[in-house]
Amino acid sequence: MSQPPEEIPVGQVEIKKRSRVPGVMITQYVKELPRGKSTPDFSRKPIALTVQEGKVAIFKAMVSGDPVPTVTWARNKGDTSDPEKYKPRYDERTREHSLEILNVQVDQGDTYKCCATNTFGKAVCTATLSVFSVGFKKKQADTSSNKDGQSNDPEDFRKMLKKTKTVKKRKEKPKKEGEIDPKFWEVMLSAKKTDYERICHEFGVTDYRWMLKQLNLKKKEKEDEQAKVVENVDNIKQIEVNTSGRAEFEFNMKLKDPNNKIYLYKNGEMLDYGDGTDDSSKHNMKKTGDKYSFSINHLDLNDSGLYQVDVEDVNILSTTLAIPDVEFDGMLKDARVVEGQDAVFEGAFSGPVSQITWCANDISLEHGDKYNITVSEDKLRHRLVVKNCNKKDKGVYTAIAGIKSSRATLAIDEDPNASGKGRGGASEGADDIARRLAEEQARLQRGKDEAARRGKGTDGRGDGADGHDGTDGRGDAADGRGDGADGRGGLGLGDGSGGNATGKYGQGREGTEGSGKSGKGSGMSLGADGLGGQSAGVGSGGDGTNDKVHFASGLSNKNALHGKPAELVCKLTTDKIDGVWYKDGKKLTSKDGVVISKDGCTHKLIIQNCKDSDAGQYHFEVNGCKTEAMVRVGDLPEFDQDALQKFSNTVIVKAGQSASFKMSFPPQASLEIKWFKKGSELLDGGSVKVVKESNHSRLQMKDCLRSDTGQIKIQLKNPFGSIEALSSLIVLDKPGPPRGPLEVNESTSSGLELKWNPPKDDGGSAVTNYIIERQLVGQSTWKKVGDISANHLTFRDKSVSLGKRYIYRIYAENLEGISEAMETEKIMAGSLMFPGPLAPPTVVSAFKNCINLTWTPPEKDGGTKILGYQLEKRKKDTNLWVTLNPVSEPIQALKYPVKDVSEGSEYEFRVTAINKSGAGEPSAPSVMVCAKNPNMKPHFKDPEDFMVVRSGNSIRIKINYEASPPPDITWLKNGEPVSPWNKIIHSDGTCTLVIPSSKYNDSGVYTIVAKNSMGQTSFDIEVRVTDEPKAPGPVEIEQLVYGKVIITWGPSPDHKRDDRLHYMVEEHNSNTRNWRTIADRLLCTTYTTSIQPGQEYHFRVYAKNDMGLSSPSDSPTWGVNSNKVVAASTVPLAITLERPPSILVPLKLHTPPKGYQCYMTCAVRGCPSPYIAWYHNGICIDSDKNYYITNAFGVCSMCILRVRPEDSGEYKVVAVNSFGRAECSSTLKVKD
Repeated sequence: MSQPPEEIPVGQVEIKKRSRVPGVMITQYVKELPRGKSTPDFSRKPIALTVQEGKVAIFKAMVSGDPVPTVTWARNKGDTSDPEKYKPRYDERTREHSLEILNVQVDQGDTYKCCATNTFGKAVCTATLSVFSVGFKKKQADTSSNKDGQSNDPEDFRKMLKKTKTVKKRKEKPKKEGEIDPKFWEVMLSAKKTDYERICHEFGVTDYRWMLKQLNLKKKEKEDEQAKVVENVDNIKQIEVNTSGRAEFEFNMKLKDPNNKIYLYKNGEMLDYGDGTDDSSKHNMKKTGDKYSFSINHLDLNDSGLYQVDVEDVNILSTTLAIPDVEFDGMLKDARVVEGQDAVFEGAFSGPVSQITWCANDISLEHGDKYNITVSEDKLRHRLVVKNCNKKDKGVYTAIAGIKSSRATLAIDEDPNASGKGRGGASEGADDIARRLAEEQARLQRGKDEAARRGKGTDGRGDGADGHDGTDGRGDAADGRGDGADGRGGLGLGDGSGGNATGKYGQGREGTEGSGKSGKGSGMSLGADGLGGQSAGVGSGGDGTNDKVHFASGLSNKNALHGKPAELVCKLTTDKIDGVWYKDGKKLTSKDGVVISKDGCTHKLIIQNCKDSDAGQYHFEVNGCKTEAMVRVGDLPEFDQDALQKFSNTVIVKAGQSASFKMSFPPQASLEIKWFKKGSELLDGGSVKVVKESNHSRLQMKDCLRSDTGQIKIQLKNPFGSIEALSSLIVLDKPGPPRGPLEVNESTSSGLELKWNPPKDDGGSAVTNYIIERQLVGQSTWKKVGDISANHLTFRDKSVSLGKRYIYRIYAENLEGISEAMETEKIMAGSLMFPGPLAPPTVVSAFKNCINLTWTPPEKDGGTKILGYQLEKRKKDTNLWVTLNPVSEPIQALKYPVKDVSEGSEYEFRVTAINKSGAGEPSAPSVMVCAKNPNMKPHFKDPEDFMVVRSGNSIRIKINYEASPPPDITWLKNGEPVSPWNKIIHSDGTCTLVIPSSKYNDSGVYTIVAKNSMGQTSFDIEVRVTDEPKAPGPVEIEQLVYGKVIITWGPSPDHKRDDRLHYMVEEHNSNTRNWRTIADRLLCTTYTTSIQPGQEYHFRVYAKNDMGLSSPSDSPTWGVNSNKVVAASTVPLAITLERPPSILVPLKLHTPPKGYQCYMTCAVRGCPSPYIAWYHNGICIDSDKNYYITNAFGVCSMCILRVRPEDSGEYKVVAVNSFGRAECSSTLKVKD
């Protein structure tokens, strides 16, 4: 159903305005906007979307306007009121409005409208949503095949089957019983070493030493397999989500045969991908030289999975994209720090996230010397610390968790205490950050290359750079031998070198030369919750699925403590089936010391008191489906009790000395040792030395500073949990300087009494006394005048001279030394000292209602701080100085706008400085200045250049201007003076032209001309006087082609005099029984539409202009019982559509001003399509480059960008085909 035109409130107008954003229509409800207010507008409008059926579509928009607009959403062919399907949102932080459409269906493809409204107007824009379906869809059969509207031809069904698209599956290696998932090795072969622990944790792999040995073997196998199709593969970048919301991964590859095909798979299913030129493509591959870049656009939760790139049947890269279904509970906050300090960004999530991406100015960051990236134990909080900030670090920092992201800015303030630092350098941008990251990566690569070189040495020791086997800087502990001749490597995944290596994840013991015994070591550190178990979701049958039952969630591996309960839980999709529990293949019952329970779909196995015998492989089986998990039983790490008692004692050292901490513990497997200072982890390097042995660990901190004082913590962690021990470090140093503010309790001729505050830091030792020194202003020597105990914070100096000024230094002293000094300002002893006179104030500018002054501080401040200034004025020909502010309310700034002036009067001013003693001597008077506006050429302020008025209403054209002296104003209409019957109203800075009762002939271009001695300015306002149009003529319907009708109507009586008039057609059929708009903005008087046989149709035609709609003209009934056209028979009819040319819409008269754009158009019909020629004063202009001529489906247009006087004259359009000729003409008059 068509919507009625919007009602404009009484007293308001409807002014159409242009927006800076294309495609946005703005309507203003008031003739003149109040100062500071604005109509709504879009700073970013929603864009067209193309999404897959079942996905999520999100329209986003940003609006502006004062007052803040209200945003609503609508669609053309339906409503958006269902909250289950449509969710409008507003993000206060980004000021972004969005409409989220959940589970998009094909019938939701439509044109969506976003409307922003406030009290002064509205702004509207549209965007389309296209929805495509995937897979086999039933199609509606041809209703003409039989009476039931269905086709029973088997051949048709065969054709449909042939069109079904099959998805190519990747050849996967089958998983054998008891073996690790083959996907684990595919991911590990392409992963970075820093991700080994996380991947092993996800797949439940705990034996690192065995894993590393197998990984080396599989790497060689993969390199041999890849050598068949590629020459080399390097520079692999794992998949990650960038700040633009796109997931990307890339690598360099040189193919042996350029014709080999490259396939992209997700979870084993082949994906189609584009070449990167079309942003609407979901998956893309871009090739630049030997570099292959893959991207995934429009990310959502369904894009998680394992992505693999194959050349022919050879795997090149496997990478996993994890998109957690979480929200930001705590967004990043902007940070501002001083140079040299650390900046901290922290984000909190609604659920655990193991890893997120941090970016600085859209460049991803890695944990290292510059950036410290940490995750809380519950994985809900992620923190980035930017260490030792400098101006190069400022910019935008982003935290990305899948499809969610949060941004914050880092601002760096210059250190006021820094010396020797340059101040003129420009801040570093994204290019500098990229350069520093590249240098850091190159440094790490050089270290790895050196580690690989040392791993191949003759002494049999693997390099300690990362604790792996010798071929790439890692020691192999499989058979106790290194790659050399006489020794052996000691461990995997650890820091250290050779067999005597300790590292982040394990430790090893030095073996004997040639002994052949394997070095001992332990692998990764595990949390108290144990490893994640295998994913559940299995069934029975040949393909591993079951339609009746499957696991909603499977078992997870469990690490249990001795004597504590352990619980295994899984969940089925139904509560009607019972399963069976097994341990190491043996069926379990309640008699085996376990508790087996079922609660609905949830099945539990509880081990009440875990013992070593309870460890093993457990699985739950139901109807041939099973899920399994490993239970391990162990204990928490232990400290040596004697060492723990000693460790708890506080360690006290002096500044510059070393502090040592030691903790002993029994040798324990899989033990991870960490040291912390004030909550931050301490790593080996610099002034910190961390030693980790099998039975003890030591921490040594060299050259201790006072800032190192705080809590020291050691943490022991194994797969079953962690324990901590606390100690304290106190570093003794000299105290900090005494704190201000310094107070002068007494200042007389007999003495000065000072008061201060104790230092903020006493250096770890109590302050014993304060030392006071004094300097007479003008001298260079300092004299000790006092040494008082720490109990007193005041000092009275009796040896002062009246009127002299002094500077004092106050020191704090403890057993470790004397602090830095707190130095006072100049303090005067004795009587009050007033500030000296100032220079005369300077007149900056003068206006009729304000005079702006400025001045400089006095050379003499009277020995105390200047509190402010007093300003006075004197009018010409008077002797009275009038104060503009009292002494008790001094002017703080060095400038002041004097608004208490009379237009045309002359004034002079003087200023007086005020300190604690009072007001000083006034300055000399300023120059005499007159309060009047400066001479300036007339200037119009924000005028409107177009106005629509209903016939009979008054026309009020109000123009605001600025000019001095006041200008002479003249009004013109179409270049001629306006009628003397029109009223012109002048006020201060405003001129209004009033036409009491407007008529159609009042339309035109009105020009206001303002002229004074400084120059002349003019402005044109186009005024259109119109009314609601009269209804179109009779409507006729004609059918020449089966299924099509031609609707023709007579033009409205206003057609010729209103060049903005157009037509709208509505349809009503017996099926829908609703009126709907089928055509709008028609300039011609005919329209062709489609009809369905067996239905009855009615049509309405409206005339429209700027004022609204006319009353409709109704058509006769067309359809079942009237004007029925017999359906086409099997015998072809001789129908011809050939006709001579005819003019549907003729050219109209145009009178544009000089320099304006002129756009002529007409509509022509004919078959065959006629040849169109344009003439100006009888001369063909088709090839003239001054005219832009187009012909689109019979709509002939000619555009002149800037009309000139010589463009005036007669313009004619001639249409010619083989059946005849038609022409129309019009006149163009260019106004000066």
